[in-house]
Order: sequence, then C-alpha cells, then structure tokens
Amino acid sequence: MYHLPVLKNRRTLLERAEKFISDVYFKDCNLKGRLYGESCPLETISFFLSQSRIPFSEASKQNFAPYKVGDAFGPTWWTCWFKVTLTIPEPWRGKEVHLLWESDGEGMVWRDGQPVQGLTKEGEKTSYILSDSLKNEEPHSVTLYVEVACNGLFGAGQGSMIAAPDPNRMFSVQKAELVIFNRDVQKLLTEFEMLVDIVKELGEGEQRGYQALFTANEMVNLCDPFDPSTFSKAHSLAHKFFNQRNGDSQHTVHAMGHCHIDSAWLWPYEETIRKCGRSWVTAVSLMESNPEFVFTCSQAQQFQWVKSWYPGLFSKIQDYVKKGQFIPVGGTWVEMDGNLPSGESMVRQFLEGQRFFNQEFGMFCKEFWLPDTFGYSAQLPQIMQGCGISNFLTQKLSWNLVNTFPHNTFFWEGLDGSKVLTHFPPGNSYEMKGKIEDLVKTLKNNKDKGRANHSAALFGFGDGGGGPTQLMIDRLHLVQDTDGLPKVQISSPAKLFSQLQADSGLLCTWTGELFLELHNGTYTTQAKIKSENRQCEALLHDVEAASSLALCRNKEFLYPAEKLQHLWRFKETFKSYQEENTSFFFFSLVSSLAPSVGLAPVKETQPSCVCLQADGTVLMENGILQAVVSKDGTLASLCLIGANRETISEGCSGNQFVIFDDVPLYWDAWDVMDYHLQTRKPVLEVVQPVRVGSSGGVRGSVSFTLRVSDKSTVTQEIVMDATCPYIKFNTKVQWAESHKFLKVEFPVRVRSPNATYEIQFGHLQRPTHWNTSWDWARFEVWGHKWADLSEHNFGVALLNDSKYGFLCLLYFISYKPGGLCEHVCACLTGSFQDASVIQCAYNLNYPLRPIQCHPDSAPWSAFSVSPSAVILETIKQAEDGNGNLVLRLYESYGSRVTATLRCDLPVKEAWHCDFLERRNPAQPARITSEGLSLDFKPFQIVTLLLSL
Repeated sequence: MYHLPVLKNRRTLLERAEKFISDVYFKDCNLKGRLYGESCPLETISFFLSQSRIPFSEASKQNFAPYKVGDAFGPTWWTCWFKVTLTIPEPWRGKEVHLLWESDGEGMVWRDGQPVQGLTKEGEKTSYILSDSLKNEEPHSVTLYVEVACNGLFGAGQGSMIAAPDPNRMFSVQKAELVIFNRDVQKLLTEFEMLVDIVKELGEGEQRGYQALFTANEMVNLCDPFDPSTFSKAHSLAHKFFNQRNGDSQHTVHAMGHCHIDSAWLWPYEETIRKCGRSWVTAVSLMESNPEFVFTCSQAQQFQWVKSWYPGLFSKIQDYVKKGQFIPVGGTWVEMDGNLPSGESMVRQFLEGQRFFNQEFGMFCKEFWLPDTFGYSAQLPQIMQGCGISNFLTQKLSWNLVNTFPHNTFFWEGLDGSKVLTHFPPGNSYEMKGKIEDLVKTLKNNKDKGRANHSAALFGFGDGGGGPTQLMIDRLHLVQDTDGLPKVQISSPAKLFSQLQADSGLLCTWTGELFLELHNGTYTTQAKIKSENRQCEALLHDVEAASSLALCRNKEFLYPAEKLQHLWRFKETFKSYQEENTSFFFFSLVSSLAPSVGLAPVKETQPSCVCLQADGTVLMENGILQAVVSKDGTLASLCLIGANRETISEGCSGNQFVIFDDVPLYWDAWDVMDYHLQTRKPVLEVVQPVRVGSSGGVRGSVSFTLRVSDKSTVTQEIVMDATCPYIKFNTKVQWAESHKFLKVEFPVRVRSPNATYEIQFGHLQRPTHWNTSWDWARFEVWGHKWADLSEHNFGVALLNDSKYGFLCLLYFISYKPGGLCEHVCACLTGSFQDASVIQCAYNLNYPLRPIQCHPDSAPWSAFSVSPSAVILETIKQAEDGNGNLVLRLYESYGSRVTATLRCDLPVKEAWHCDFLERRNPAQPARITSEGLSLDFKPFQIVTLLLSL
C-alpha cells in the first residue's frame, strides 16, 4: 500500500494526495482501481446496422448477428443496434450492479421498450445501473437493447472538434460487461478530488488551502484500498472539513443542471432528436434518485421532438415539470440567433415557444434563456417584455476578443427604454462540472461584487448534449456550505432571479445592443441560407397578410393556420426553403406604385431611363440620378441631379469589388479578424466589359463580368428604373476560393462620426471611427435591410435584400459569396427618414406580387397608416382561430408620434395586446372617424387585436 507518515513539505503533501487517487501510479492497488469490483461477461451480444434512424419498435424486430467486443461498425451517421442478454450472478445479491459499456459512439439503453439511460464516453456516462442493491425478487436475467449512433458527442470530426466529419469513420464497443459498483469508493474519490482541487484553487499557503491539504493527507494515512473498513474513518475526516461553515456574507451560487444542445452543428438535425432523448432520459433518471436535483431545459422544438419520438419519456418529463425539478426555460421555439432574424421572426420565436410551454406544461417562461448566440439586438428587451418575460440569462459575451464586458448582473435597456434583469454566470460557462474551479471562478469573476451576491452555475455537458452526471451532483452536495468556498444551493431560475431582483437597488444599467466581439464572420458566411431565409420571411409575411384579407372578404376561405405554423417552425433549412417557395401564390402588397396593403391595375408610365455608351463608359440617367459606369463596372460618378451633389469620393470608385485574405485565429468561417483589412486587393481583371442591356424605357441596365481567379468570377447587372431614387446592383458570384473574403466598396463624400443601421423594428448608430477599443472591436458589424451615412442635409444609403455584414469605416457590403444577391445604393437629401430610405428598403425586400384582375378594377387598400414614421409590419389571423386579426406596427424614426391606422374592413372592436396575443382589457384602441388612433414612443412596437 502507498502509505507514508505525514510530511512537513507542502509540495510533497500535495503530490502525495494526488498520486493516491491517480490512475497513473499504483494501478494495481490504488483507490481508483477499486471503483469496480467483480465483473462477469455478458451472456450474448448481437447487432444489426441501419443506415437510417429507426424507432425501437422497428429495430427490435430485426435479425441480429453475433458481435464481438472490439469489432468495427459504421460508417459515420449510421446506427448500430445491439441486443444484450445478461444474467447477474446469484452471489451479487445486495450489491449495486452496473452494465459497463464503453463505445466511441453515443448510445441509448432501452429496457422494456422504453429509453432508460444515455451512454456517452465523452460525457462520463459509461454505465447503466441495473440495480442499486440487487434484491431476491429482482430479475437476474435481463434483455436490453443499446442504440449506438455512429458519431460521438461532437460529431465525427477528423482530429479536431470543428473539422469536417469523416464520412468513412468506423466505430466500436471497447467494453461491455457486468460489474459491481463500489459507491463508497466513488464517495472517497470525490472527497479526495475536491480537497486536492481546493488546494490548487485557494493555494496551499492560505489557511483553508493548507487545511484541505492536511486533511487529504490524513485521509491517506487512514485509508487502505484493500480494507473497506478503513473508509469510514477517512469519510469522517472529510465530513469534518467540508462541514466547517461560511459566514452570512458569503456569495451564494445557484447551481442548476443544464444541457445545451445545438439543434444542428456538427451533426444532422435528426441526430439532435436522439441527443435530446439520451440527455433528458438521463436527467430524469437522476431526478428519480436525487429528489432535490433541478434540471433546466430550453427550446420548445426539442421538447416537440422528444414528445414525438419518445412519448413515454415526455410523459415523465411532464410529471417532473409539475414537481418543479424539470424546468422548461427560455420561452422560444429554439435558441435563435440574437442578431439576424427579422423582428417578426423574433416575435414568432416567443409566440410559438410560449404557447407550446403553456399547452404542454401549463406555464409561461419568465426568463429568456440564450446562452450560446453571437450577439444580442437592442430590441430584444422590448420583445421579451411583450412576451411576458422580464429576466434574461446568457454568457456568450465572456468570449469577447478585445474588451471585457463590465457586468455579470445588470439591467439591460433596449432601444425603446424597456428594461430586463440580466445575468451572465460569472464562471463564463453553461456547462460546468460542479468542480472547485467552477465555484471559485464564479466567486472571483463576479464583476458586481457589492451589488449582487448571488449568481448562477449551470452544470452538465453541453453543445453536443449529455447533461449532468451523478458525480457532478455529488461534488455540489459535498460543498454546499464549506468555509472558504461560496455557498452552493441546487436552485432554479425563478429562485435566482427572485433573489437578484430583491437586491437590485444598486445594479447598473447597460443601454443598447450587447455586441459580441467575435464570430463576426457569421454575418456573411453561408450566403445562400441567409438569402433564402430573408426571402422566406418576406413570403410568410405576404401569405399571412393575403390570407387574412381573403378571410375578411370571404368567410368561407380556409386560413392555412397549420401550414403556416409548420413553415414558421421549419426544421431542415434548404428542404424547407424549397417547400415554402412552392406553397403559395400571393397578390401585391405595400409599394409606392400601389395602395398600401392592397392592389391596383398596372398602368404604363411615361418617364424613361437613358443609357448612353461612349468609349466603353456608360452614362445612366433617370431624371433623379446620374451615374457614370466605367468599363470595369465601377462607378466613376453617382450624382443626385436636383441637389447637384456628387456621391463618390474624389479619386475613388464606387461599386469596387475587393478581395481580402480570410485566415482567422480561431473559428474558420465564423470569425473575421481586423488584420484582414491589410490584405486588400481590388478585383481588376475584366472578362466582359460593361455593356448596355436596355435603354429608353422604364428601365435601363448595363452588365459586366470580372475575374477573381481562374475559378471564380463576378457578374453584375446595374439597373436604373425610371423615377426611382436609387440604383440597383444584381450580383452573381461563381466562387471557388478558400480563405478569401469578397467585399464591395462605396467610398462616399459624406463625413459623419456615426453610421446608422437598421435592426429589428428600428435602427441604431455605431461609430465610424476607432477612437477606443470598443469602437475598434466593431470593425465588422451587422445590419438588416439598410445602412445610412449622413451629414447635415445629405447622405448615402445602402439597401440590400439578403446581406447582413458591413464595415462601417468606408462603407462596404461584406459577404462570403454564394448565389445571387441584390443591393442598392441611394443618395438622398435631408435625413434618411425624410428621404424614405426605410420605405425603399421595404419595397426592395417586399416587391409587388402580380395577380390577375380586371383592367377596370378600382385600386383598393385594406390598411394604411400615417405618418410614415409608423410601419405596419404584420397582418395575421389571431392564434385563437376565431377570425380575429392581429396587426403589428412600430415607430421607425425614433420619434414620439400619434398615428392613424385607416382600415377598409368593418372593425367592431380593437384592443391592444401583448406579443402572445393576450388582450389587455384595460387598453382598448381609440376608434375615431378617421380610423384607429395610436400613440407611439420612439421605436415602440404595438400589437392590435381586431374583431371584425
């Protein structure tokens, strides 16, 4: 036995304690080697392979062939089902018996037709408890099924977690046997581990650190791995140390089990369903043996998957929700991106999520839960408030590359002044393991000491799923109130935020967006997905409006509520985009050429656009704008005729394509580093010089093609429409480059310290200078349909139909190319509000949709609103399905205004409601002879419920 007298040298003491529990030294006699006692082989193991994911009812009927431990199966993304027959030896009565199963594929144990345990080697779950104390009446012969996915916790990467999956990777089972589990040994190991970690974290020179070190060595002296009767004396020493209590002033850590699961990251989305099943059945199993254990879980979509695939498990989850142990959080359909979805898409996240949680669990979430997203829109506080949510938890800003965010607990104030209580777990993780390091980091990292004495610690394997383990729970139990460490209590979001709210008098307020200084490449990468997502947002907007009006005019019309819900809840990206693009046919909506939310016959217009070519250069003019397009497609000039103002900076060219090296420090395709700006190279090789496509009618156009490399080209059509205040650029990129970044520049004769960007239901300003590190960190920023740079009485705006990335210094549209996109350059007089930039951006993204009608049909408008500061964003049928309409409007200029909503429909009653469409009985809308009178604060979103 490894046994020495107590030594005075502290370093030697620490090394001795570590060696005692190490699996490197004394493997034949150390304590860790005693974790499993006797073992015996399984009676039989057989298997069959399936290329697809099939339910248990189908799998159990297959023909199983004999399997030998160590044999390979696969390849990646296949499924291997194992049938396991076992007989527990009679002498093992009264023992805790486990099925020990180690595989490099994620597994699920099925017993009596139900899932009972997830098995994930990377997630420290490699055994299934057959019996915690085998009794006579328990069956000794058992048949189990183990469903093994041919992927690990993080997919099937080739040597790196973020590497592309290896499609030909093979998998195996390394161990499959029955064992006796020595829980008393596990308890001692946990005590030793926590004591040694206290020494490491607090320091052996500190009083409590040295006490922990001394206690561990005293336990070594008393503990003989070959003699379990010595364990109780060692336990007593540990008990004495860990039960020395804190004072009342100590920080309290609210520990909550958690299991963040990315719905689609390094695996197909169907595998996410099984990740949820494996993770949540394990959490339920932990609840059965730990009545105080609390597990928080977000994303209604994942609950829906589990309900469909694992109805028995879902029924258990509902029971534990009632008991307060399994806690649905977040209130959204999925944990969505915090920047790129449209405002209405964000509202629908909460609408679908909150309605699901209420229908299935009889509750609405009170906190928004978004731990792993890449930034947070300044309109989120108002959207949260409108969905009945007043608390917010996240942690991603701890990943900032340049600046450390100054708070962990604070009030976040949104664009309209709405505030939500916000908490960032100071441990900077949503997948802690209950270790001393986690607790000490939570205590030391708290940036609001003196203002907030409570914080969250979310424990459990995450991203790829897995969730909490019994070992994590045991660690936390051990140090609930141990002197020198923060107090720990198994808690819930409600308890945490209730305590934070009660002590919130001195909390600081952060106003505006929460900007993540990392992963800014995600504004532009996967361009086709972003483009089609934008188009689908517009299509869903239009079909809801058209269907709503059709229902109003014809009560026999069947509103496609279920189909629309399915589309809003889409699952697999490209497949769903194709489905949407073939589902409906729409009529025209808002445009300067047609009545608001209505239709009108198309009439010919007299004004024309002229394109004149001379010496390879083309002059384009429509009476409002004059543009000079050079041979290579760049703009030598863009002039606003009425104001006689040139837009393009002197000595520069607009619409200049440039290429940059794209070699980030960390996450390829996710990150863009500022040093890429030093690698700028203009795209100069002309394949097809500019040539006139059309001229003299209502539209003039020119086109050209540039070569980026031997394999990549840019083809663009420049379009000028009669009486249109902007010029369009339709761009198609054939791209075969690696680690390159394409941008298009518009250097303009405008000077302003700030640029303005559209966000959800509003806009905000960001600096165009790099005075501070906070300014510099925003070298690449996001925006939605438009961005504007203005000085007094003149400015330039860039509009787009599918792009999100901007460089604010020189005004780029940034994108990692893919497919066809359209952007627009508009020069304007006055402010962008007065110049109708917002309306033009809507017209670009929500184009007129043709419908057959009689040429003598009179123009008709269902709704119109004035003044133009107020935008009618959404028209839909109410979720209650009784024929009522829901309208959503917002103030877009940043002003206080009283607006009038005119309606050509017979409105009986109108009520203000929240985003969940719950009517406010105390707030009826004022109906006047002109229409509905509505008061708006800057950037306020108003939702109305109309009874017709």
